[in-house]
Amino acid sequence: KTSTFKAEMAVAAGLAQVRARINAISAELKISPPRLVAVSKLMPASAVMEAYNEGQRHFGENYVQEICEKAPALPPDIKWHLIGHLQSNKAKALLKSVPNLYMVESVDNAKCAAALDKACDAVGRREPLLVLVQVNTSQEESKSGCDESNFLEVVEHVINSCKRLRFAGLMTIGKLGDDNPEPYFRALASCRARAAEKFSLKEQELELSMGMSGDFELAARHGATNVRVGSTIFGARPAKKDSPPPSDAGGGADAGRGAVLSA
Repeated sequence: KTSTFKAEMAVAAGLAQVRARINAISAELKISPPRLVAVSKLMPASAVMEAYNEGQRHFGENYVQEICEKAPALPPDIKWHLIGHLQSNKAKALLKSVPNLYMVESVDNAKCAAALDKACDAVGRREPLLVLVQVNTSQEESKSGCDESNFLEVVEHVINSCKRLRFAGLMTIGKLGDDNPEPYFRALASCRARAAEKFSLKEQELELSMGMSGDFELAARHGATNVRVGSTIFGARPAKKDSPPPSDAGGGADAGRGAVLSA
């Protein structure tokens, strides 16, 4: 009981610290605070509940199998974000198992978007599913995401061919070990401006999902509306016993920028 109480206090303290830092930078910049997505990848449902009991409602997961197992055991008013790579053949299972899926942040090709659109219809989802198009701003071959040269094609497909989806903005992940993520943040903001102009959308109404445990304040300075924070809230993650297949192991929060972010 003592260890459980300590763990609960640690999550509550971590969450309070992140919230305070978000509020402080937002007050300094005179902006609305970005949405905080608490990334619970590899964390037990009990850890999610500790944050939930502190009022947190937006949670992010990297792996389809994990979110499909975890979500049904947790409160239905949680707003789940899938932030890892999605194989198109897993879209239906995702929508069926997670009716309270709030957003898929990692759409990076037309096939994935079409599968999500079809899955929404198959499960009878009433409201449009929010999707972000992931842009590979670091131009790494190992990373998921569209190139800056062709992401507009995916955006166009979502807007014109996926009636059950709603294009909500863009997401990016920085380069592994890079201490200066500003170029990636600037690149994503530039992509948002291009998308808004091409499709006659209001730029400020499109999301920018960027920033993780080590750089979410800097991301806020560059216009982030959605930050993905894991280890600063939940502590170091346990080792994953069975590594997911590479195609299902997307980036997301705290994945891919050095020791500060990887735990």
